[in-house]
Amino acid sequence: MIDDMFVLDAVAHAYNHLPENWEDPVLGKAMVDLAYALAADPPDPQYAMSRENYLRDWTVEDAANLLFGESNTDVAVVHPLAISSFKDGYSSVPKAAEAISRYPSRFIGAYACVDPLKGAEAIRALDEQTDLFKPLGLKLYPTSWDGRGPISWRMDDPKLIYPLYERAAKLGLKHVAIHKAVPIGPFAVGDAYNPSDLENAATDFPDLTFEIVHGGLAFLDETAWLLGRFANVYINMEIHNIIVERRPKVFEQILLGLCKVGGTSVLDRMFWGSGGTLHHPQAGLEAFAKFAFSEESLDSAGLFMPMKQITRANKENMLSGTFARLHGIDLDACKRAIAGDEFSRPADAALPKPYSTITMSSPADARLENA
Repeated sequence: MIDDMFVLDAVAHAYNHLPENWEDPVLGKAMVDLAYALAADPPDPQYAMSRENYLRDWTVEDAANLLFGESNTDVAVVHPLAISSFKDGYSSVPKAAEAISRYPSRFIGAYACVDPLKGAEAIRALDEQTDLFKPLGLKLYPTSWDGRGPISWRMDDPKLIYPLYERAAKLGLKHVAIHKAVPIGPFAVGDAYNPSDLENAATDFPDLTFEIVHGGLAFLDETAWLLGRFANVYINMEIHNIIVERRPKVFEQILLGLCKVGGTSVLDRMFWGSGGTLHHPQAGLEAFAKFAFSEESLDSAGLFMPMKQITRANKENMLSGTFARLHGIDLDACKRAIAGDEFSRPADAALPKPYSTITMSSPADARLENA
């Protein structure tokens, strides 16, 4: 826990960055360069990693040690990926299954992830992942790769995506997470990363919850209006953890901007996510635990109503309460399940030094220096 607040990380990945995993060398390199750029040069140098140590094929064991051994993260939800410019999707389905099987009290669930552009194959993949690990929800990316180049799609395409929502609902999946705001490569994506296409989806599928992953990092006004109008739209805070560590005033502007229309209650529709191995999770947790809005910023925040100071109750919801309520997760049971396990430590014990519990670079990683 951080400051006696239970931490449920809603999105963790175990990436395979290595060149032999790149289905497309241009897009693969662009994505791993973006990932490393997000992690490089933290304000506290103890959280820095060299490029060759970072850009590896991360194992489930290393992801678990990073999250639960070296940070105050208590439990996490693993997300496999289906990014077609990587041979294994970038974070594979087998890794998600391994995480849940090997550390069931720590990795308490997973999201399925499929590529909608694959049509019937996407439906089959969703069925297979549902059988494999009973996912908590469905994760999607608005850009895919067809073997020749990137192709983007919309969340309100009735022919392409609505059958997938219907299949997810039939399988008992009530939550759809969509990567938005952050384009995943140097190519034209049109309006694919604008969340406004959720307007029709949220209207047409009121029983589904739509999570905007990275919500507010771009298209802040559009996102705020969605939150103000649709009770079934939420924010997954992956990458926000990096911003609160490095640019707390920018983080403040993002949070206040997301609450611009709906008011302070919008904070209770946001939940913590780190990306797992995207960046060391502890730095963001420590920054968030001590974060507060400045009074000067509060004076000018809010469109229809004044904003209130973020409270401990808001933070508890953002760190675990909101996600747990959405998914029917018993946090007390989670606490009991992890008590005394291999990652447990006395309350007054110091955390291990960053990256001291994980394996470091292998000879294969050196190939990235020339990629």
